Amino acid sequence: MTIALAILLSAFAMTVIVGVRYLIVSGAFAAATRVRHPGLYRGLDAQMRREIVWSIASAAIYGVPAGVVAWGWQNRGWTQIYTDIHAMPLWYLPVSVLLFLAAHDSWFYWTHRWMHRPKPFKLAHALHHASRPPTAWAAMAFHPIEAITGAVIIPLLVFLIPIHVGGLGLVLTIMTVMGVTNHMGWEVFPRFIWRGALGEWLITASHHQRHHEQYRCNYGLYFRFWDRLCGTDRGLGDFSKSHDKAARAHAAARGGGSDMGHPGGGGAGHAA
Repeated sequence: MTIALAILLSAFAMTVIVGVRYLIVSGAFAAATRVRHPGLYRGLDAQMRREIVWSIASAAIYGVPAGVVAWGWQNRGWTQIYTDIHAMPLWYLPVSVLLFLAAHDSWFYWTHRWMHRPKPFKLAHALHHASRPPTAWAAMAFHPIEAITGAVIIPLLVFLIPIHVGGLGLVLTIMTVMGVTNHMGWEVFPRFIWRGALGEWLITASHHQRHHEQYRCNYGLYFRFWDRLCGTDRGLGDFSKSHDKAARAHAAARGGGSDMGHPGGGGAGHAA
């Protein structure tokens, strides 16, 4: 097998992995939404189908650089990913995860804030904000330009920061889960987390909801550090109106129609 073909197959395999991961995680949380808040996605069939199409396209953009780097790591020793747990002190394992999350959050804050400048917003980021309200399927619904800005950071960081392969897996898991849960329209975490001391610094769905309501604030991904430092933190959004409206719509529709927890279902009306 030629090197070019091997790299191509690695990129294809990683694209499939990213796409399947998205479908499983977003699908699971969409199903949870259907159980937890019946009717919340009622009337959003077309929007959710659009979110899925753009997300699958983004999966290819995320998968290609990841696949190339994965091939280089396995076959050429590229990157600073290590597999021997004793290659670095054990205390460094959680530190490396935090370093990755902090670096990713910083990159996301500044690229995201740039995306809200008039020209980049109109050209690319408006596609993501076309989801009103966003759903569990919206996590990767990006214009290709925006997807590229998100796809390069983790492949770049593995060349700069040593990390155990298990730690990298944890980073990717956190990235995926937070990307989905921050868009799904309700808090999956206990109230003491997002309303307590941790919530003063960690970003969950309520914080990101305010971004989708007001646009020019709450740009962070995991942490509120940059938003607080730069004066762009506007606190938490409020799901109560959308939840009340969804509950009323669900009650009115009982006995006829179906709830929108997944794309393709029926029903009329919109969640706020």
